[in-house]
Amino acid sequence: METQIFEPDQIEAAAALLKAGQLVSFPTETVYGLGADATNEAAVKQVYAAKGRPSDNPLIVTVTGQAMVEQYAEPLSAKAQALIDAFWPGSLTLILNLQPGKLSKAVTGGLSTAAFRNPANQTTLALIQAAGVPIVGPSANTSGKPSPTLAQHVYHDLKGKIAGIVDDGPAQVGVESTILDLTADVPTILRPGAVTEEDLEPVIGTVRSTHHKVGKTEVPKAPGMKYKHYAPNAQVYIVDHESDWPAALAWAQAQAYPVGAMAVDHVLAANQLPANVEAYTLGPDLASASHRLFAGLRHFDLESPVKGILTQGFADSGLGAAYMNRLNKSAGQVHFQR
Repeated sequence: METQIFEPDQIEAAAALLKAGQLVSFPTETVYGLGADATNEAAVKQVYAAKGRPSDNPLIVTVTGQAMVEQYAEPLSAKAQALIDAFWPGSLTLILNLQPGKLSKAVTGGLSTAAFRNPANQTTLALIQAAGVPIVGPSANTSGKPSPTLAQHVYHDLKGKIAGIVDDGPAQVGVESTILDLTADVPTILRPGAVTEEDLEPVIGTVRSTHHKVGKTEVPKAPGMKYKHYAPNAQVYIVDHESDWPAALAWAQAQAYPVGAMAVDHVLAANQLPANVEAYTLGPDLASASHRLFAGLRHFDLESPVKGILTQGFADSGLGAAYMNRLNKSAGQVHFQR
Protein backbone atom coordinates (compact mmCIF):
# COMPACT_ATOMS: atom_id res chain seq x y z
CA MET A 1 0.00 0.00 0.00
CA GLU A 2 1.29 3.46 -0.89
CA THR A 3 0.95 5.99 1.93
CA GLN A 4 -0.06 9.40 0.55
CA ILE A 5 0.92 12.69 2.21
CA PHE A 6 -1.84 15.32 2.21
CA GLU A 7 -1.55 19.04 2.87
CA PRO A 8 -4.27 20.80 4.90
CA ASP A 9 -5.90 22.04 1.68
CA GLN A 10 -6.39 18.42 0.52
CA ILE A 11 -8.89 17.48 3.21
CA GLU A 12 -11.56 16.21 0.83
CA ALA A 13 -9.19 13.62 -0.65
CA ALA A 14 -8.15 12.42 2.81
CA ALA A 15 -11.80 12.29 3.95
CA ALA A 16 -12.68 10.18 0.91
CA LEU A 17 -10.21 7.56 2.08
CA LEU A 18 -11.77 7.52 5.55
CA LYS A 19 -15.25 7.13 4.04
CA ALA A 20 -13.92 4.21 1.98
CA GLY A 21 -12.80 2.40 5.15
CA GLN A 22 -9.10 3.32 4.90
CA LEU A 23 -6.77 4.59 7.64
CA VAL A 24 -5.54 8.20 7.62
CA SER A 25 -3.26 9.84 10.18
CA PHE A 26 -4.37 13.28 11.32
CA PRO A 27 -2.78 16.15 13.29
CA THR A 28 -3.88 17.40 16.70
CA GLU A 29 -2.43 19.93 19.11
CA THR A 30 -1.09 17.05 21.25
CA VAL A 31 0.29 14.31 18.94
CA TYR A 32 -0.63 12.83 15.55
CA GLY A 33 -3.56 10.38 15.63
CA LEU A 34 -4.44 7.39 13.49
CA GLY A 35 -7.92 7.86 12.06
CA ALA A 36 -10.58 5.42 10.93
CA ASP A 37 -14.34 5.74 10.65
CA ALA A 38 -15.49 5.01 14.23
CA THR A 39 -18.77 3.59 12.91
CA ASN A 40 -17.04 1.09 10.58
CA GLU A 41 -15.99 -1.95 12.61
CA ALA A 42 -13.80 -3.40 9.87
CA ALA A 43 -11.91 -0.11 9.53
CA VAL A 44 -11.46 0.16 13.30
CA LYS A 45 -9.98 -3.34 13.47
CA GLN A 46 -7.41 -2.26 10.88
CA VAL A 47 -6.16 0.32 13.39
CA TYR A 48 -5.21 -2.41 15.86
CA ALA A 49 -3.46 -4.34 13.10
CA ALA A 50 -1.54 -1.34 11.76
CA LYS A 51 -0.31 -0.33 15.21
CA GLY A 52 0.22 -3.83 16.56
CA ARG A 53 -2.05 -2.74 19.42
CA PRO A 54 -3.84 -5.12 21.84
CA SER A 55 -7.55 -5.17 21.04
CA ASP A 56 -8.62 -4.75 24.68
CA ASN A 57 -7.04 -1.29 24.72
CA PRO A 58 -9.94 1.08 23.91
CA LEU A 59 -9.72 3.83 21.30
CA ILE A 60 -10.49 7.53 21.68
CA VAL A 61 -13.39 8.78 19.56
CA THR A 62 -12.46 12.11 17.99
CA VAL A 63 -15.37 14.46 17.30
CA THR A 64 -16.16 17.94 16.02
CA GLY A 65 -17.98 18.95 19.20
CA GLN A 66 -20.79 18.29 21.63
CA ALA A 67 -23.47 17.65 19.02
CA MET A 68 -21.53 14.69 17.65
CA VAL A 69 -20.95 13.28 21.14
CA GLU A 70 -24.69 13.38 21.83
CA GLN A 71 -25.35 11.05 18.91
CA TYR A 72 -23.51 8.26 20.76
CA ALA A 73 -23.29 9.00 24.50
CA GLU A 74 -26.02 8.99 27.13
CA PRO A 75 -27.35 12.43 28.11
CA LEU A 76 -24.54 14.59 29.42
CA SER A 77 -24.25 15.29 33.14
CA ALA A 78 -23.87 18.81 34.48
CA LYS A 79 -20.17 18.11 35.08
CA ALA A 80 -19.67 16.89 31.52
CA GLN A 81 -21.37 20.00 30.19
CA ALA A 82 -19.24 22.27 32.36
CA LEU A 83 -16.04 20.58 31.19
CA ILE A 84 -17.02 20.76 27.53
CA ASP A 85 -17.80 24.46 27.93
CA ALA A 86 -14.49 25.12 29.68
CA PHE A 87 -12.00 22.95 27.78
CA TRP A 88 -13.31 22.00 24.33
CA PRO A 89 -11.89 22.13 21.80
CA GLY A 90 -8.71 21.16 23.62
CA SER A 91 -6.59 18.42 25.12
CA LEU A 92 -9.19 16.91 27.46
CA THR A 93 -10.74 13.51 26.71
CA LEU A 94 -13.94 12.54 28.56
CA ILE A 95 -15.04 8.96 29.27
CA LEU A 96 -18.82 8.79 29.07
CA ASN A 97 -21.49 6.10 29.19
CA LEU A 98 -22.71 5.06 25.74
CA GLN A 99 -26.16 4.62 24.34
CA PRO A 100 -26.58 0.84 23.84
CA GLY A 101 -25.34 -0.46 20.49
CA LYS A 102 -24.11 2.90 19.23
CA LEU A 103 -20.44 1.99 18.83
CA SER A 104 -18.69 -1.29 18.12
CA LYS A 105 -16.86 -3.15 20.88
CA ALA A 106 -13.82 -2.81 18.65
CA VAL A 107 -13.89 0.87 19.59
CA THR A 108 -14.70 0.47 23.28
CA GLY A 109 -12.57 -2.56 24.16
CA GLY A 110 -15.81 -4.36 25.02
CA LEU A 111 -16.90 -1.75 27.58
CA SER A 112 -20.16 0.21 27.77
CA THR A 113 -18.20 3.46 27.88
CA ALA A 114 -16.18 5.41 25.33
CA ALA A 115 -13.61 8.20 25.44
CA PHE A 116 -14.49 11.34 23.45
CA ARG A 117 -12.16 14.16 22.42
CA ASN A 118 -12.66 17.41 20.50
CA PRO A 119 -9.15 18.49 19.39
CA ALA A 120 -8.02 22.07 19.00
CA ASN A 121 -6.87 21.61 15.41
CA GLN A 122 -8.89 23.14 12.61
CA THR A 123 -7.45 20.81 9.96
CA THR A 124 -8.67 17.72 11.78
CA LEU A 125 -12.03 19.25 12.63
CA ALA A 126 -12.47 19.93 8.91
CA LEU A 127 -11.42 16.34 8.14
CA ILE A 128 -14.07 14.88 10.48
CA GLN A 129 -16.67 17.28 9.11
CA ALA A 130 -15.86 16.21 5.55
CA ALA A 131 -15.96 12.52 6.47
CA GLY A 132 -19.30 13.00 8.20
CA VAL A 133 -18.48 10.58 11.05
CA PRO A 134 -16.41 10.57 14.23
CA ILE A 135 -13.00 8.97 13.83
CA VAL A 136 -11.05 6.82 16.24
CA GLY A 137 -7.82 8.52 17.19
CA PRO A 138 -5.08 6.58 18.95
CA SER A 139 -1.56 7.91 18.48
CA ALA A 140 -0.24 7.13 15.01
CA ASN A 141 2.77 5.07 15.99
CA THR A 142 3.73 1.45 16.32
CA SER A 143 2.25 0.35 19.66
CA GLY A 144 4.70 0.89 22.50
CA LYS A 145 6.91 3.37 20.64
CA PRO A 146 7.17 7.13 21.33
CA SER A 147 4.11 9.02 20.14
CA PRO A 148 4.54 11.00 16.89
CA THR A 149 4.70 14.78 17.00
CA LEU A 150 5.57 15.16 13.30
CA ALA A 151 4.11 13.65 10.14
CA GLN A 152 7.58 12.23 9.43
CA HIS A 153 7.36 10.18 12.66
CA VAL A 154 4.09 8.66 11.45
CA TYR A 155 5.56 7.89 8.04
CA HIS A 156 8.53 6.12 9.63
CA ASP A 157 6.31 3.81 11.70
CA LEU A 158 3.33 3.24 9.44
CA LYS A 159 4.37 3.77 5.80
CA GLY A 160 2.81 1.05 3.67
CA LYS A 161 0.35 0.20 6.46
CA ILE A 162 -2.02 3.18 6.16
CA ALA A 163 -3.53 5.04 3.21
CA GLY A 164 -2.59 8.60 4.11
CA ILE A 165 -1.15 11.20 6.46
CA VAL A 166 -2.40 14.78 6.76
CA ASP A 167 0.70 16.90 7.45
CA ASP A 168 -0.07 20.01 9.49
CA GLY A 169 3.38 20.61 10.93
CA PRO A 170 4.59 19.89 14.48
CA ALA A 171 2.18 19.26 17.35
CA GLN A 172 2.12 22.14 19.82
CA VAL A 173 1.60 20.33 23.15
CA GLY A 174 3.62 17.18 22.56
CA VAL A 175 1.96 14.86 25.10
CA GLU A 176 -1.42 13.22 24.67
CA SER A 177 -4.63 14.60 26.11
CA THR A 178 -5.72 14.28 29.71
CA ILE A 179 -8.26 11.45 30.04
CA LEU A 180 -10.95 12.02 32.68
CA ASP A 181 -13.38 9.24 33.61
CA LEU A 182 -16.79 10.78 34.30
CA THR A 183 -18.43 7.37 34.84
CA ALA A 184 -16.64 6.86 38.18
CA ASP A 185 -18.15 7.92 41.52
CA VAL A 186 -15.55 10.67 41.66
CA PRO A 187 -14.21 12.01 38.34
CA THR A 188 -10.85 10.29 37.89
CA ILE A 189 -7.83 11.17 35.77
CA LEU A 190 -6.81 7.96 34.00
CA ARG A 191 -4.06 9.63 31.99
CA PRO A 192 -2.56 12.99 32.95
CA GLY A 193 -2.02 15.61 30.28
CA ALA A 194 -1.81 19.35 29.72
CA VAL A 195 -5.22 19.89 31.41
CA THR A 196 -4.27 19.30 35.03
CA GLU A 197 -6.09 18.44 38.23
CA GLU A 198 -5.59 22.07 39.25
CA ASP A 199 -7.36 23.16 36.05
CA LEU A 200 -10.27 20.74 36.47
CA GLU A 201 -11.22 21.17 40.12
CA PRO A 202 -12.36 24.82 39.91
CA VAL A 203 -14.81 23.69 37.20
CA ILE A 204 -16.27 20.47 38.67
CA GLY A 205 -14.94 20.08 42.21
CA THR A 206 -12.97 17.13 43.55
CA VAL A 207 -11.02 15.07 41.03
CA ARG A 208 -9.14 11.86 41.80
CA SER A 209 -5.76 11.59 40.10
CA THR A 210 -4.08 8.41 41.34
CA HIS A 211 -5.37 5.67 39.00
CA HIS A 212 -2.95 5.60 36.05
CA LYS A 213 -2.55 1.85 35.43
CA VAL A 214 -4.47 -1.42 35.72
CA GLY A 215 -3.74 -5.02 36.60
CA LYS A 216 -2.99 -7.81 34.15
CA THR A 217 -6.55 -9.14 34.09
CA GLU A 218 -8.40 -5.80 34.26
CA VAL A 219 -9.83 -4.24 31.11
CA PRO A 220 -8.45 -0.68 30.75
CA LYS A 221 -11.00 2.11 30.30
CA ALA A 222 -8.54 4.34 28.46
CA PRO A 223 -5.38 4.09 26.36
CA GLY A 224 -1.99 3.87 28.00
CA MET A 225 -3.01 2.24 31.27
CA LYS A 226 -1.93 -1.37 30.85
CA TYR A 227 0.89 -1.85 28.38
CA LYS A 228 4.40 -0.44 28.08
CA HIS A 229 4.30 2.76 26.07
CA TYR A 230 6.51 5.41 24.50
CA ALA A 231 9.70 3.31 24.59
CA PRO A 232 12.57 4.04 22.17
CA ASN A 233 15.04 1.35 21.14
CA ALA A 234 17.56 2.41 23.82
CA GLN A 235 16.98 2.06 27.54
CA VAL A 236 15.87 5.33 29.12
CA TYR A 237 17.24 6.25 32.56
CA ILE A 238 15.43 8.95 34.53
CA VAL A 239 17.75 11.40 36.29
CA ASP A 240 15.56 12.55 39.15
CA HIS A 241 17.51 15.57 40.44
CA GLU A 242 19.71 18.18 38.82
CA SER A 243 22.39 17.34 41.41
CA ASP A 244 22.51 13.77 40.03
CA TRP A 245 23.72 14.80 36.58
CA PRO A 246 27.49 14.80 37.27
CA ALA A 247 27.27 11.21 38.54
CA ALA A 248 24.99 10.19 35.66
CA LEU A 249 27.42 11.62 33.09
CA ALA A 250 30.36 9.94 34.82
CA TRP A 251 28.48 6.65 34.50
CA ALA A 252 27.85 7.40 30.81
CA GLN A 253 31.53 8.14 30.21
CA ALA A 254 32.43 4.70 31.57
CA GLN A 255 30.23 2.93 29.06
CA ALA A 256 31.68 1.44 25.87
CA TYR A 257 28.77 2.72 23.79
CA PRO A 258 27.16 6.05 22.87
CA VAL A 259 24.69 7.57 25.34
CA GLY A 260 22.10 10.31 24.87
CA ALA A 261 21.40 13.07 27.40
CA MET A 262 18.04 14.88 27.37
CA ALA A 263 17.69 17.82 29.73
CA VAL A 264 16.73 21.49 29.84
CA ASP A 265 19.19 24.10 28.65
CA HIS A 266 20.67 25.18 31.98
CA VAL A 267 21.33 21.57 33.06
CA LEU A 268 23.19 20.80 29.84
CA ALA A 269 25.15 24.05 30.09
CA ALA A 270 26.17 23.35 33.69
CA ASN A 271 27.70 19.95 32.96
CA GLN A 272 30.67 18.84 30.86
CA LEU A 273 29.49 16.16 28.45
CA PRO A 274 31.83 13.21 27.80
CA ALA A 275 32.85 12.49 24.21
CA ASN A 276 30.48 9.51 23.94
CA VAL A 277 27.44 11.51 25.08
CA GLU A 278 25.20 13.42 22.68
CA ALA A 279 22.93 16.12 24.07
CA TYR A 280 19.35 16.80 23.05
CA THR A 281 17.92 19.95 24.59
CA LEU A 282 14.46 19.85 26.13
CA GLY A 283 14.36 23.65 25.95
CA PRO A 284 14.23 26.15 28.81
CA ASP A 285 11.57 24.70 31.10
CA LEU A 286 9.00 22.00 31.88
CA ALA A 287 6.52 23.21 29.25
CA SER A 288 9.11 22.94 26.50
CA ALA A 289 10.35 19.61 27.90
CA SER A 290 6.83 18.19 27.65
CA HIS A 291 6.61 19.45 24.09
CA ARG A 292 10.00 18.00 23.09
CA LEU A 293 10.09 14.71 25.03
CA PHE A 294 8.73 12.41 22.31
CA ALA A 295 10.65 14.24 19.60
CA GLY A 296 13.86 13.69 21.55
CA LEU A 297 13.22 9.98 21.99
CA ARG A 298 12.47 9.77 18.27
CA HIS A 299 15.71 11.65 17.50
CA PHE A 300 17.78 8.99 19.22
CA ASP A 301 15.87 6.22 17.46
CA LEU A 302 16.02 7.64 13.96
CA GLU A 303 18.88 10.10 13.63
CA SER A 304 21.54 9.32 16.23
CA PRO A 305 21.22 5.78 17.62
CA VAL A 306 22.47 5.32 21.18
CA LYS A 307 22.23 2.47 23.68
CA GLY A 308 21.12 4.51 26.69
CA ILE A 309 19.31 7.82 27.19
CA LEU A 310 19.70 9.83 30.39
CA THR A 311 16.58 11.98 30.68
CA GLN A 312 15.73 14.72 33.16
CA GLY A 313 12.94 14.11 35.63
CA PHE A 314 10.63 16.78 37.10
CA ALA A 315 8.33 17.05 40.11
CA ASP A 316 5.26 14.85 39.61
CA SER A 317 2.64 17.62 39.84
CA GLY A 318 0.78 19.90 37.46
CA LEU A 319 2.12 19.48 33.93
CA GLY A 320 4.95 17.49 35.51
CA ALA A 321 2.45 14.69 36.19
CA ALA A 322 1.87 14.28 32.45
CA TYR A 323 5.58 14.52 31.66
CA MET A 324 6.57 11.98 34.32
CA ASN A 325 3.74 9.62 33.36
CA ARG A 326 5.14 9.41 29.82
CA LEU A 327 8.78 9.36 30.93
CA ASN A 328 8.25 6.58 33.50
CA LYS A 329 6.57 4.45 30.85
CA SER A 330 9.34 5.19 28.35
CA ALA A 331 11.92 4.09 30.91
CA GLY A 332 9.96 1.14 32.28
CA GLN A 333 10.27 2.89 35.68
CA VAL A 334 14.11 2.73 35.51
CA HIS A 335 15.76 5.58 37.40
CA PHE A 336 19.46 6.38 37.45
CA GLN A 337 21.04 5.26 40.71
CA ARG A 338 24.21 6.87 41.98
